[in-house]
Amino acid sequence: MSVRVDETTAGTRGTTAEDLLREAAHLYADDPAASEAVERLRRRLQEPLRVALAGRIKAGKSTLLNAIVGEELAPTDTGECTRIVTWYRHGEVPDVTVRLRDGTAARQPVRRVRGRLQLDTGGHDLREVARIEVTWPSPALTRMTVIDTPGLASLSTEVSERTTEALTPELGAPEVDAVVYLMRHLHTSDAELLEAFREATVGDASAVGTLAVLSRADEIGGGRIDAMVSASDVARRYAHDPRVRAMALDVLPVAGLLAEGAHALRQVDFDALREIAMLPPARRESLLASADRFGTQSVDELEVASPALRAELLARLGFYGVRLASALLRGPGLDATALAKELSRRSGLGPLTSALTTQLGQRAGALKTRSALAGLEQVLAEHPRDEAADLAERADALRAGDHAITELEWAARLRRGAAGALEDVLRTEAERLLGMHGSAPSERLGLAPSASREKQLDAAMAASERWRWVAADPLSDRESVGLALSAVRSLDALLLQLGGS
Repeated sequence: MSVRVDETTAGTRGTTAEDLLREAAHLYADDPAASEAVERLRRRLQEPLRVALAGRIKAGKSTLLNAIVGEELAPTDTGECTRIVTWYRHGEVPDVTVRLRDGTAARQPVRRVRGRLQLDTGGHDLREVARIEVTWPSPALTRMTVIDTPGLASLSTEVSERTTEALTPELGAPEVDAVVYLMRHLHTSDAELLEAFREATVGDASAVGTLAVLSRADEIGGGRIDAMVSASDVARRYAHDPRVRAMALDVLPVAGLLAEGAHALRQVDFDALREIAMLPPARRESLLASADRFGTQSVDELEVASPALRAELLARLGFYGVRLASALLRGPGLDATALAKELSRRSGLGPLTSALTTQLGQRAGALKTRSALAGLEQVLAEHPRDEAADLAERADALRAGDHAITELEWAARLRRGAAGALEDVLRTEAERLLGMHGSAPSERLGLAPSASREKQLDAAMAASERWRWVAADPLSDRESVGLALSAVRSLDALLLQLGGS
């Protein structure tokens, strides 16, 4: 049975994704399955951006999630719940719910052991569980819903498939809007999953919805004080690799364990680290010669930093974090709070959270709209009706006409090396104008944040003239013209925002 869109609805039809979903809800009011799917899409538009953490097994996903959220929520052991997709959402009251594949749900008690949240399936077989949802009152989760996925290349094919299913479903759009992909090195399976996510993403724009993280970055330098410098060099090389550029917006080094441990630094940890820092140089260097020696060597001078506590420090901060803390505490006086902030700063977490907030967060609307339109097209295809034809055409037109989505798609094409015969300097400028380095006018124009409005207007008008010339040049190839027209449209919006003519 079909439902006719009445004249009142037709007369108020709009042009936003929310408008189209509202019409779809009316169209499928008599179809419970389709109606529920449409309602999920409508809610999705109102939710924070969905960001999935993915990577090979032991890449440090759960540790990084805890660092981002600022709470020890995700289990970091090898328990059964690390083999299940787990969603972390914001809520005023802590809650844990197990969602089963048959559509039912079972709430579980919220339990913490030694400060860390304990998750379990409530006695359900892993094969029955679709995902676990954790609701937690964390400010970080007001900006994004974080999805922790099982490790890829697991010995269990079923476990790896849970992640693949979440990121690259066979039908419709992925359940996630953006991906933070963790890797220790660029393994073949890493490239394969990123490529699969790119192909499954609407508009082929996953390159600007994906951040790659060189996880456990401190291990690259073997725990040396300059380990993160070495990791930054490696990340920079990966970021310029054409294969990675085509699949990710950037590559950032992060010492996830240090970031997590810095947030949870206790006074007893600080006292032990300060005592180690104050040892005579020869004894201190002997103790810090290796992780094994640090965790087991007996040192007569130490009263607070027992072998047991030192082993715990290694587990909480890593060897790099211990050595770094020791070096910092030999400088000007730091208290526990100041040390924790400095360790967090040096972990690389700051640039990652900044990228999530700016490069992905500022694109949240376009990313969510793109996902919602893909979901709507899936509903229309699975529940065909004559009256839905116009809706499908308008959804397609909306995606084509939404400049924020167009920017995403052109930016992704630039990442893959496209742009016709344009010179490198114009390619670089195009990336900025399309918002790949940030959405603020000064960031798009390549100016300092303190640049005056007049200077920004001058730069925008000069860029507009330059790109209009590229678009009108008879020698420009078709792809260069398309990119130039998109850049001009972005500049028109900038000029309007800046109050120019």
